[in-house]
Amino acid sequence: MKLTLHIGTGHEEEVIVYADCENEITRAVKKLFDCSNTPLFGYRDEIAVALNLSDVHCFYVENNHVIACTQNEKLRMKQRLYQIETILTDQFVKINQSCIVNIAKIDRFDASITGTLSVRMQNGYKEYVSRRNLKSVKERLGL
Repeated sequence: MKLTLHIGTGHEEEVIVYADCENEITRAVKKLFDCSNTPLFGYRDEIAVALNLSDVHCFYVENNHVIACTQNEKLRMKQRLYQIETILTDQFVKINQSCIVNIAKIDRFDASITGTLSVRMQNGYKEYVSRRNLKSVKERLGL
């Protein structure tokens, strides 16, 4: 890999990376410029609560509202699920159209005889993995 760095005035700041495939370096560069530094706030009634992403078990849609589920409480989000998905790190994976889970907070997977796979979180919340997302979930988790 080759690196050229020019420090000085008179040029617009720009980062261009050419790589054959995604690797640790490209992921680190993407994380640097990612929107993940933007804070997320959940709402308990009308009180805004700053969310620590490592405490969030999952984000899911309920009654047309996005809910952030932690160990002890459920907080309503003002953003849509697709907006939250762009902010989240690699620590989260989308398991169906209305749910994104924290990989570190997964308790277990339950497979049924019909081929469906459900995810049980450490706080007891249970959600099914859609057939559409099953392959990507298995790849991300190394199953």
